[in-house]
Amino acid sequence: MSGIIALLLALFQYVYKSKKVASRKVLIPLRFISIFATLLLLVNPKFESVSYYEEKPNLVIAIDNSESISYLKQDAKARKLVEELVKNNQLASKFNIEAYAFGNDVSSLDSLSFSDKISNITKFFKSYNELYKSNTAPVVLITDGNQTLGSDYQYNATTNKQPIFPVILGDTVKFSDLRITQVNANRYAYLKNKFPIEIITNYNGNSDINTSLKIYLGNSVVFSKSLTFGPEKTSEIVTANLNANSVGVKTYRVELTPLANEKNTINNQKNFAIEVIDQKTNIALVSELMHPDLGALKKSIESNEQRSVSIISPKDYISQQNDFQLVILYQPNNLFNEVYEKINRLKLNTFTITGTNTDWRFLNSIQSNFVQDITNQSEEYQPILNQNYGIFIVDNITFENYPPLTSEFGAVTFTAPEQTILYKSINGINTDESLLSTFEVDRQKHALLNGEGLWSWRSQTFLDTDGFESFDNFMGKLVQYLSSNKKRRRLNIDYKSFYNQTESIKISAQFFNKNYEFDTNANLQITYTNKASNVSRTLPLLLKNASYSIDLSSIPPGDYQFTIKHTEEPITATGSFKVLAYNVEQQFLNADVTKLQFIANNSSGKTYFIDKADNLISDLFKDERFATIQKSKHSVIPLIDYKYLLGLIALALSLEWFIRKYKGLI
Repeated sequence: MSGIIALLLALFQYVYKSKKVASRKVLIPLRFISIFATLLLLVNPKFESVSYYEEKPNLVIAIDNSESISYLKQDAKARKLVEELVKNNQLASKFNIEAYAFGNDVSSLDSLSFSDKISNITKFFKSYNELYKSNTAPVVLITDGNQTLGSDYQYNATTNKQPIFPVILGDTVKFSDLRITQVNANRYAYLKNKFPIEIITNYNGNSDINTSLKIYLGNSVVFSKSLTFGPEKTSEIVTANLNANSVGVKTYRVELTPLANEKNTINNQKNFAIEVIDQKTNIALVSELMHPDLGALKKSIESNEQRSVSIISPKDYISQQNDFQLVILYQPNNLFNEVYEKINRLKLNTFTITGTNTDWRFLNSIQSNFVQDITNQSEEYQPILNQNYGIFIVDNITFENYPPLTSEFGAVTFTAPEQTILYKSINGINTDESLLSTFEVDRQKHALLNGEGLWSWRSQTFLDTDGFESFDNFMGKLVQYLSSNKKRRRLNIDYKSFYNQTESIKISAQFFNKNYEFDTNANLQITYTNKASNVSRTLPLLLKNASYSIDLSSIPPGDYQFTIKHTEEPITATGSFKVLAYNVEQQFLNADVTKLQFIANNSSGKTYFIDKADNLISDLFKDERFATIQKSKHSVIPLIDYKYLLGLIALALSLEWFIRKYKGLI
């Protein structure tokens, strides 16, 4: 139809309308081509194309890269098996083979070192469940089954309903073995007090045995107890109360006297440390309301044993004689009048939290540090972290997915110089108004959180990280700043007094210029020294967000002292810490066959011992559940590419115009 219309229009132009036109034998085809191509472009005819392709299932190979594999002398066998699986032509013809290594983290398999200090099998299965939730992807899990970090992997393993084929590394013969499974102790103790220790001991064996448990401080025995185990009594929980006689970090060693022919004696001892402090920081949480925020604040602040929180009413606070270093004022109203008088008289630091029940007329009049616009309307605000906040180091928390807090609609105006930690955000738009700020007036430190609902932030932290640590650390730093009367310094450092060998040894620092503005161009370096060997090393600190940091996780156990300094200014900060010796990967004598068989049976898989893994390749190749699937792809394709049509139209019209111009028809 388009061709007929184009031909008729061309004939009408050069035959019927202009009968004596020269060169019409050329002009008619050109006009026909331009009209016909234009009509084709408008109609845009298409046809459907069907193509077929084959999709092979995935075969996921996951190998444990932790130290326990080499400790159990299975590293050579594991390497050989992985190489056979990856390079096998039969498997390659049936599967898309993808190999991963897991230990501290999960990564694509490049090389195997068997040097990771931690084995986190759960982390692998969480990543696997996300990547292959909609694909056929059986798993060959090469491990000893001993997990040293994370939740129990046997529940995460079967979430994706994929077959799992564990290859068991390690000795399955049961030997008589004594083990200290866990030592539970608080991080802090108080001078001249007793502190409790709980020790969980276990025994594997078929005969009755006697042993003794001792706790050493240095070379002195501070506690001992005789223990008896047998086939019927395989564990015992021992509790002890030790004395805190001097201030500082005290390192203790728990030991079980080994059996005569015990194969693994490394797990018979464990180190732990206690920091003895002189006093506890007392904090008053004053509120007239019952609110979930109160419990969340108390739990969060008291996660550090150095701090104690008392939830009291305004009336009780006035009558108490406690020596509080900080007062948290939760949604003040006119009942807080005498509370503010006492705070001003004693020159105490404060943390004010407002919300929908705050009496802003009272609060605006009782203090002169800030003023809130009173609208009698509430609004929900989400937090945005100020990356340039420079009073203390904020790390490991971003507040990105945190739910909103509810507060009075309107802006807060500060009359004192303040630094904003969190800005208010509405629907992702930063209002540049303060949600959480700190400020100092007359040597008193204050903070204002303009919103209620902190309990939801602590809950969100647990959902995001499977723990409360990041939120509790943030609140701990805020409380530490508010409860201290130390003057600001240009170089601040953040570290722990002791670390376990398996945890991240991270030291952070902030440097400020002479105007106390965070300096992003500072050159900071750390020099740390092992006190026993007197070996020192100097390394640079790297800028990350609003702090400089370094990870010293590779250093050996021991006592260390360090100095952080600016390379261009005479400003330094010093500290010391201990690294406690404990290799969790050397605590196991056998593979955990029970758990690996459990995940195999519950996923319709099969277990193989490393010495009898020859049948694994043939079993995978013959398994009819993992067949190649033929799939079709339907595509709608234009008959002619519009680019060519446009080019043809332009060419035809150009030639027609040139000829008409040349013949004098224009």
